[in-house]
Amino acid sequence: MITPDLLLHAYRSGLFPMAETRDDPDIFWVDPRKRGIFPLDSFRISRSLAKTLRRDAYQVTLNRDFEGVMTACADREETWINDQIFDLYTQLFALGHAHSIEVWDDGVLIGGVYGVTIGSAYCGESMFSRKRDASKIALAWLVDHLNRCGFTLFDTQFLTPHLASLGAIEIPRAAYHQRLQDALQLDADYTAHPLADSGQDVVQRNGQTS
Repeated sequence: MITPDLLLHAYRSGLFPMAETRDDPDIFWVDPRKRGIFPLDSFRISRSLAKTLRRDAYQVTLNRDFEGVMTACADREETWINDQIFDLYTQLFALGHAHSIEVWDDGVLIGGVYGVTIGSAYCGESMFSRKRDASKIALAWLVDHLNRCGFTLFDTQFLTPHLASLGAIEIPRAAYHQRLQDALQLDADYTAHPLADSGQDVVQRNGQTS
């Protein structure tokens, strides 16, 4: 039986769980040969995204609707989030080890991201977007928050073209494990600071505008 403690132990060892499909009750552990990470000092903000962030047309919140973010991330034709994974991560959230950032438009949840924190590592799990740039907005605010709270590693598990366009890179498994061990030697507190005051602050403090 997989427990929250076992799940945290797996993360500290560089593993994360997945299911083949939403309806598959089984979970398997993954340790990719190539690992995606976001260097926290080089998040790439395009001119159009910077304009969107500065406009502050959306509300961004911290840990307001973790289950809503997970549900939205699983609401796609193919997903690796089955019922057991959903239950485990909501337990981690209740214990303070998992966190979400939500993007709202007139009270409607339109984007978000969630992940697990261990030491000074943030292990990103999934994100979703129901309006243009909503997931990019969530990631920009997340990177700003991780930097301000003392995190040193942002794990994205895999590298996708979407993440690469924002500055994510791919590193070998051994290099990831070394970075993870380094990050575990430090303690970062995800709730040490509130979110940024504005999108303008996010743009000014983070990233390479292109």
